Amino acid sequence: MDVSTAVLKRHSTRAFLDTPIDQLMLRSLIEKASRAPSNGNLQPWKVFVTQGDTLESIKRQAVKQLFDLGFDEPEYGVYPSPLHEPYRSRRFQIGEALYSLIGVDREDKAGRYRQFAKNASLFGAPVGLFFYIDRKLGPAQWMDLGMYIRSLMLLLEEQGISSCAQGYWSLLHQVVTQHVQPDESLMLVCGLAVGYANEAEVINDLKSPRAPVDEFAQFFD
Repeated sequence: MDVSTAVLKRHSTRAFLDTPIDQLMLRSLIEKASRAPSNGNLQPWKVFVTQGDTLESIKRQAVKQLFDLGFDEPEYGVYPSPLHEPYRSRRFQIGEALYSLIGVDREDKAGRYRQFAKNASLFGAPVGLFFYIDRKLGPAQWMDLGMYIRSLMLLLEEQGISSCAQGYWSLLHQVVTQHVQPDESLMLVCGLAVGYANEAEVINDLKSPRAPVDEFAQFFD
């Protein structure tokens, strides 16, 4: 698979098979992704790889907390508030498309919450990656981390392995921290569900729209 194919094929997978991922291959891809660019070669990414009993424990605790206590106090805002246009409409439209695809009406708040709660189980993925960054670092290093994550997602896609990036885990950061015990200097940025897509699940047919190039790019001679 070439890079262009991987870029176009990749999408957020929200239903996984429990098929295990080859450990040597996973380790190799995580290492290869470190070739991602970073300002001053700081390489600010910290990756915690969870699977097996550790991941199952994280899932159970996250789901229990979500329904019993709700979210943690977030350490950063995933979205600005209020979210202005055109970003507000884009977020609304993809949400409506997702719930329409799986047959959950706008009025079915319980059904929407059940689907939303599936984030806490990483949609059944057998591997959960959690990305941390040093609290003292700034926006340029967050950009570096994003490029690392994107590199890894494309490398996974090349091997036929699907993924879903989840800023959601910033709202359950204490659950993850209890299990992976990072240094106190580190902050959880996001999670990544990793595994083989369950192609029988209709939710994996969702492909988010993208704005036409002339809407976001200007070309100068």
